[in-house]
Amino acid sequence: MEDQDNYLPLVVVGPSGVGKGTLIEKLLDQYKNKFGFSVSFTTRPPRDGEVNGVHYNFIDKPTFEKMISENDFIEYA
Repeated sequence: MEDQDNYLPLVVVGPSGVGKGTLIEKLLDQYKNKFGFSVSFTTRPPRDGEVNGVHYNFIDKPTFEKMISENDFIEYA
């Protein structure tokens, strides 16, 4: 496998409103075959306008705890 085929994760973090979404949108648009987007899981209910599988994967707490016990997450809080 060539080096260009070996990708490392890039994690974009920051407080609300800092521009994470804008940066991610630009990266996904400009480098279509280089970046993907991971949708997080949450046990909270969806807010108005949020779509399951788009904004978050909404699950209940027992399912979340089961996924933790099965090492399904890279990280969780």
